[in-house]
Amino acid sequence: MDGQSTLLILGATSDIARAVAHRYASEGWNIILAGRNIEIIDRDAEDMRVRYKVDVKVARFEALDFDSHRSFWLQLGEKPDGVLFAIGYLGDQEECQSEWSQSRVVLDTNFTSAVSILNIIARDFENSGKGFIIGISSVAGDRGRMSNYIYGSAKAGFSAYLSGLRNRLSRKGVQVMTVKPGFVATRMTEGKGLPASVTASPQQVADDIFRAQRRGKPVLYTRWFWKPIMLIIIHLPERIFMKRNL
Repeated sequence: MDGQSTLLILGATSDIARAVAHRYASEGWNIILAGRNIEIIDRDAEDMRVRYKVDVKVARFEALDFDSHRSFWLQLGEKPDGVLFAIGYLGDQEECQSEWSQSRVVLDTNFTSAVSILNIIARDFENSGKGFIIGISSVAGDRGRMSNYIYGSAKAGFSAYLSGLRNRLSRKGVQVMTVKPGFVATRMTEGKGLPASVTASPQQVADDIFRAQRRGKPVLYTRWFWKPIMLIIIHLPERIFMKRNL
């Protein structure tokens, strides 16, 4: 892709999204930063314009206002070459267990909002026969764990959605990549006591995403060691898995 290519980032204020934006902008890509907190996004956009000398636009995107998604896409005008869906919300497992309203926010943020907007984008990319979609899921969706199974189930659904979308759009020349990060040092995981030896920085994840997308990978575990870790976890017999304090 040349310097005229454009990446749309949905959920532009997340730490991973910001790192990905900088990674692509450093390669000459124009960027559209979309999210709710326009004040933060405006500051990031100005920084990237000055630093990388690329065009950076800002757009308001309300993930949970599903009725606004079609007009959001139409109002962008010229469509991007690629889209990153980086919206996520961990929530609190115990609150989700006792309050349906909390579960619904986690499910809608991580899954329903993605299906709503990506269905619209996928149709346009399918008709044009080009483009790519990157969805940030999670290793938490590979197997339900008692510590975060509401969040994990939403990410499992998102991974399955992206898999089906990839199967459909690959026939039209459109790339769909599922990203499954493990532990990442972000604001969302702050204070969780993550083990440093297997915790990545947002910049490391962004580098992995950029390289994998350029290579056409369908599924990316980041960092790489999460793939063998999850292979073991997935194949643990249920009677053993239930005894683990996960």
